[in-house]
Amino acid sequence: MHSILKTSLAALVAAGISASAAHAEGHALSGDLVIFSDMSNPAPRAVMEGMVERFGEMHPDLNIELTVIDREAYKTQIRNFLTANPPDVANWYAANRMLPYVEAGLFEDISDLWEGQISEELASTKGALTIDDAQYGVPYTYYQWGVYYRKDIFDQYGLSEPTTWEEELANCQTLLDNGVKCYTIGTKFLWTAGGWFDYLNMRTNGYDFHARLTNGEESWLSDEVRATFANWQQLIEMGAFIDDHQTYSWQEALPFMVNGEAASYLMGNFAVAPMREAGLTDEQIDFYQFPEITAGIPRGEDAPTDTFHIPSGAANKEAAREFLRFVVSADNQTLINNGENLGQLPVNALSSVDDDKFLNEGFDMLSNKAPGGIAQFFDRDAPAEMAAVAMEGFQEFMVFPDALEDVLERLEAAREDIY
Repeated sequence: MHSILKTSLAALVAAGISASAAHAEGHALSGDLVIFSDMSNPAPRAVMEGMVERFGEMHPDLNIELTVIDREAYKTQIRNFLTANPPDVANWYAANRMLPYVEAGLFEDISDLWEGQISEELASTKGALTIDDAQYGVPYTYYQWGVYYRKDIFDQYGLSEPTTWEEELANCQTLLDNGVKCYTIGTKFLWTAGGWFDYLNMRTNGYDFHARLTNGEESWLSDEVRATFANWQQLIEMGAFIDDHQTYSWQEALPFMVNGEAASYLMGNFAVAPMREAGLTDEQIDFYQFPEITAGIPRGEDAPTDTFHIPSGAANKEAAREFLRFVVSADNQTLINNGENLGQLPVNALSSVDDDKFLNEGFDMLSNKAPGGIAQFFDRDAPAEMAAVAMEGFQEFMVFPDALEDVLERLEAAREDIY
């Protein structure tokens, strides 16, 4: 793994496109750079170690100390180490997941890094790293959500990729008339219903409203939220979703699409590998961006984003800032996200992706077709307590749509209590 990383870097540097290296010239870094990371699984760990190794080669007088902590343990330890003995750089997540540490003064304001070129190259995720007009971290990887569908079934019934809600509903009705469910979904663990709410709400009311709602600034009893649920109810009443979805995990819902009983799945790109493993070919599967509902509203997208931050108590902030510049450079993001490494999408719009049709479509969508903003998924954008209550409500609504008023009143009471 490391030999691949070194070879790729050498080629990039030889081509003269290592922006971070160019910026680092004249910046003789020294001392210790302490990095804490939650990239504990084998492939991410190798990526993290490779980045540290390459950055160290660029700065031979800098002593880099990398500590990799199990991801679940990291979640319970982060507040303690940020408070008591902060490293210079730490992994975490964007949006609401970083908010408590920003509000507690534990993450450094790095708005200066976002000025100029970096801001342009990472524009799609700037909002997710921004609190009160200041930026508190940088992204290194994300992945797209969207509608994965059986192209062969669409072709069989003369359907094309929808771009409007009317086209989506018309496609769905044609499928139902032919005995095919429009969507598979497994809501047993609730979060998949959160994905449907995210998209319906962002398409009905826009990203900004969605962000205010998940931040507790809008009422769940508002006309806007009711409009979102009204659009959702259209699909439920049509019978668009598979039956008994509350009994399935997301993986257990996959066979309905594989067997042709359902035509599509609103899901993250991580679902592609199990679809292929189940025997579906790339000629059978395709992908489209969730269609427009309210005309003229820029489309927001769910693209959960992993990030690096500088703790406020960091001892070597100069070296930490240079490391973050290195992390977000186009060449580094191309390298760490390729199929041999993370197998996800680079956030830098000047990066390139592996020759995989879903990664290419996702990169194009997030870099060029998501002007409405990048959401982090409901359970990252909302506080944990609110996310738990809301996603339970979403699932209940999908099973018992007549319970909508009770669900909305419960969510509004939770909002008033939690925020």
